[in-house]
Amino acid sequence: MLASAQHADPQQKHDMASPASFPAHSTSPQGAVTATDTDVFEHSEANLCQDVDELRRIVDLISQTIIVLNPDGTAIYANRVALEYTGLSLDEVRSDNFRDRVFHPEDIQRLREERQKGLSGSVPFENEQRARGKDGKYRWFLIRYNPLLDEGGKVIRWYATGTDIEHRKQAENKLRQEERELRQLIDFLPQHVLVLDKDGTLLQANKTMLDYKGFTLEEMKGAGTRERITRDIHPDDLERVQNERSAGLSRGMPFETEKRLLGKDGQFRWFLFRYNPVLNEAGDIVRWFATATDIEDRKQAEDRMRNETVALREDIVKSSMFEEIVGSSKAMGNMEAQISRVAPTDSTVLIQGETGTGKELIARAIHNRSRRANRAFICVNCAAIPPSLIASELFGHEKGAFTGALQRRLGRFESADGGTIFLDEVGELPQETQISLLRVLQEQEFERVGGNRSIHVDVRVLAATNRDLNAAIDEGGFRKDLFYRLNVFPICVPPLRDRTDDIPLLVEYFVDRYAKKAGKRIRSINKQTLQLFKSYSWPGNVRELQNVIERAVIVCDGETFRVDASWFPKTVAVSKARHPFAADLAQREKTMIGNALRETKGVISGPAGAAAKLGLPRQTLESKISKLGINRYRFKKS
Repeated sequence: MLASAQHADPQQKHDMASPASFPAHSTSPQGAVTATDTDVFEHSEANLCQDVDELRRIVDLISQTIIVLNPDGTAIYANRVALEYTGLSLDEVRSDNFRDRVFHPEDIQRLREERQKGLSGSVPFENEQRARGKDGKYRWFLIRYNPLLDEGGKVIRWYATGTDIEHRKQAENKLRQEERELRQLIDFLPQHVLVLDKDGTLLQANKTMLDYKGFTLEEMKGAGTRERITRDIHPDDLERVQNERSAGLSRGMPFETEKRLLGKDGQFRWFLFRYNPVLNEAGDIVRWFATATDIEDRKQAEDRMRNETVALREDIVKSSMFEEIVGSSKAMGNMEAQISRVAPTDSTVLIQGETGTGKELIARAIHNRSRRANRAFICVNCAAIPPSLIASELFGHEKGAFTGALQRRLGRFESADGGTIFLDEVGELPQETQISLLRVLQEQEFERVGGNRSIHVDVRVLAATNRDLNAAIDEGGFRKDLFYRLNVFPICVPPLRDRTDDIPLLVEYFVDRYAKKAGKRIRSINKQTLQLFKSYSWPGNVRELQNVIERAVIVCDGETFRVDASWFPKTVAVSKARHPFAADLAQREKTMIGNALRETKGVISGPAGAAAKLGLPRQTLESKISKLGINRYRFKKS
């Protein structure tokens, strides 16, 4: 197998091809040897020796190493190339420790096992091994063993040829190193990378994909693959994705699809899958490369955008309610100062005030002056949504969560992520929704209706109510812990009757606004009208004032704004001192309300509350209690 310039000795000649293996002489029919027979024998032997020498020279000229072995594997001959490469003599090659001296220590055990297995048979075999040259360096050789068989099929010699494959091995090692580096690079990619066969069956997947799924490559390729794929794709996407994938693979062109993929945490996330075919020289598809990019954040942003668009439409419809804060009274000045202090923070604000005082306007002012001003402001009127749907409206729902839930929907909290959510009439929330809201305030996370994945949001909460939440807590209608979470920074919006100094400014503002809207030119405001506005108690507050002015502008024919006194109760325009009946009526009303509160121990709402006993809406009764100056809490001790 290996190489040397030494020439073989006579024994080598005998070992390679002995003249004794050919007929030595011929005999006459009588069995005597004739002179002619002797001459033929000598001539044949001379020719045979010449052929052996010529054969030996040819073998020595072959660039491969050649070793001849006995059936048991011991060396009996080595050509010049083998002896020159190893720097050994033929006797050293024939020695028992030849292989230990020549072959690499890491290959000896493997080589011994492979040779023993191969030599025990009678068919060609091969192996690869490192052999040390006379310079002390190892090179890789491919050794091929071919048997010489007798007529009975028994091995009488083995011929081992060695081909230097060092350069090939170096190239293979370089390729393996590059492959390892490429594999590491692909594994480090944030995208999922997959290799599929021409039919779309998985062959390889990078570490990012395996980590997301929580499987090994063998598990992903193993039994039950189709069932797992069906389970791993969101049910809402399955049919669409299967159709798109099948069509894409059949066309043989690059294509892409979006789908929700199940992770090892049991949650689905949106991914954009891009498929690209790999072609051979004939133009046939042999592989598909697929990459999957996580687009969950983009999808959520799209859903939020859709919800914000809906909210914007609602804002446009209700734009008449979103006026500027108008007023110069001391009460308004104090409230403006509170807004300025709390707006730059992320503190939760509870805005309290009667109906129509502009609580939503205050909430918008806080948002517009905060660091979240360029993000969404989502408004939810908790009293306008049926109790059975309020949780879905706030927190969203998954497809099939309830009858009519035909697709997944993001709630208002997700739409407000990064911005502000305003919960108007928060006192009307059902108990179970109050619990979910408390969790959002404490942990900034929630679950969609019908879902089991916690969703984290960064939302500032502003809430408003015209209810007495302390009373609602005492009645069991509102959670005390939620009240404390909401009431971090309370702001009380004064009723219009407590800031009559602002009425002239408000009248002027609204008259100008609605006159422009109606295309009318109003130059002045009637003094009696202004006095009428200032003397009226405005139970509907600014909203009522706004509506009255809009109506008056519509019916106004001249350049002076005025209101018909008949639009208001007679007791408003005339001094109470001249009408004791009105005062007596108010006293009787106060007495009736006091009696009802005494019977219900201060409870207002509910079937057994004072409002039910008096046949009044709860909000109306609360307004009258406030207007008449009744202390409802003193009845709780009765």
